[in-house]
Amino acid sequence: MASWIRRKLIRFGATTAALALGAATLAGCSQVPEAGEGGTLQRLRDAGTVKIGIAGEVPYGYTENGEVTGEAPEVAKAVFAAMGIDNVDATQVEFSQLIPALNAGQYDMVAAGMAILPNRCANAQFSAVDYVTPTAMLVPQGNPQNVNTFDDIKAKGLPLAVLSGTVEEAVAQSLGIPANLIQPYQGQPEMLQALLDGRAYAGALTDISLRRMLADNPGVPLQVTEGFVPVVDGKEQIQAGGFVFRKGDDELVEEFNAKLKDLHTSGDWLRIVEPFGFTEDNVPPEDVTTQQLCEAEPS
Repeated sequence: MASWIRRKLIRFGATTAALALGAATLAGCSQVPEAGEGGTLQRLRDAGTVKIGIAGEVPYGYTENGEVTGEAPEVAKAVFAAMGIDNVDATQVEFSQLIPALNAGQYDMVAAGMAILPNRCANAQFSAVDYVTPTAMLVPQGNPQNVNTFDDIKAKGLPLAVLSGTVEEAVAQSLGIPANLIQPYQGQPEMLQALLDGRAYAGALTDISLRRMLADNPGVPLQVTEGFVPVVDGKEQIQAGGFVFRKGDDELVEEFNAKLKDLHTSGDWLRIVEPFGFTEDNVPPEDVTTQQLCEAEPS
């Protein structure tokens, strides 16, 4: 288990449930594909194709040279192949629209490295935990303001860049960082440019994403801080990601989870995700579960 996360059951309080993320807002459901007598799983097997939604976020799910890749799509391809579904078609939308578009029937599953949160669980069904990862900050080389956490940003009154609709934006808001200091951007290139222009001092995202951002932009005068687990009202906000399905697709989720577990236990998962910057530290421990992450318990 990684050193940045304690091996214990984390009790998520009401603060977590109150994180206001745009992805949790449902549009009206329409045009959901007919499952047929055999259900969604059988429909996908009969078609030999599954449609997935991604958000264009490196390294979780993005398009490169016309091909969809990333940690989540590549893991999804392996899982669905084991289920007898060989073709994966992807649609890219803004992160905040992933769940609404899923429930509107635009695709069958979200494969975007989405963090498992109670308000998201209220609107869709998550797979078993796919990975865990700490948060980090992207700061100027040398980190002259010595910023390592959200609390440092708040205490020093520095502008913070985040991606719109993400956990990092919600945590920043919940910790009371003034709204005028929080700068939401639609994509990583915009966040990076804000830091290079000096409009924001730091950018908050998962350490995996930030390290990949630097690798893809060699020579920029920025560095990634050590990963950490944000704490809101005394509760650790663990970032654990999974795949997202429509509520009611229980048979599909059950089969998907079984094959995903096989990938984790066989070591094939690590082989698939290593090119995207994932390591053994990101393998989910048994004591961090989807049910636990979805439940908001009183403090």
